[in-house]
Amino acid sequence: MNKSLVTNIIALLFIAAGIFIDQPVILTIGLFAFSGAVTNWLAVHMLFEKVPGLYGSGVIPARFEEFKAAIKTMMMEQFFTDENIDKFLSQDAGVIPDLHLAPVIEKVDLTQSFDKLVETIMQSSFGGMLNMFGGQEALIPLKDPFIANMKQSLVEISQTEEFIELLKSEIETPEVLSDIKSKVSSIIDARLSELTPKLVKEIIQQMIKKHLGWLVVWGGVFGGVIGWLSTLVLG
Repeated sequence: MNKSLVTNIIALLFIAAGIFIDQPVILTIGLFAFSGAVTNWLAVHMLFEKVPGLYGSGVIPARFEEFKAAIKTMMMEQFFTDENIDKFLSQDAGVIPDLHLAPVIEKVDLTQSFDKLVETIMQSSFGGMLNMFGGQEALIPLKDPFIANMKQSLVEISQTEEFIELLKSEIETPEVLSDIKSKVSSIIDARLSELTPKLVKEIIQQMIKKHLGWLVVWGGVFGGVIGWLSTLVLG
């Protein structure tokens, strides 16, 4: 169900009902609800799409280089640390037949990565508009789906043949720790170089856009409440 569409339809029904039965209160509620819902819908749309004449729109694809850099930094500084690699190498002196890194990745704390994503959005010109609709708090519901999808992506990378063969070939020589990290970094760079602004936008859009639909719903609800209160105040 498209929450944004349903919210706008309900607001339009209030407007139509207010006009048809000549009830200014219902009409005002509908107008305020519709304006709130449409404004929030535009804010969500502007995260992913460039809107001509609206400065700061399209922040996700515009900042895709920063997102790629953040992904690499997260992987190298949180997962492929000297300590983690040492522990992995010390598990077995020989070649490990099957690598199951999913349990390890599951324990990695990606909160900092989500915080960096929120920080990037809030520091952009889009941050000012988002502050009108709850600021950083409006993005909190996106934390869990973002972390879940990022961990799934890490698991998929760790299961690639190139990645597994690299670790297997180096498993008997722990002294080449720095060389392993360099090669892992190169693999990550190669994978990330395949990303385009359009692909980054689609990845993030798939993860969080459906959750941002609640901004439209609450924009319509609070708009309608404000409209109703305005009729009481103005009498």
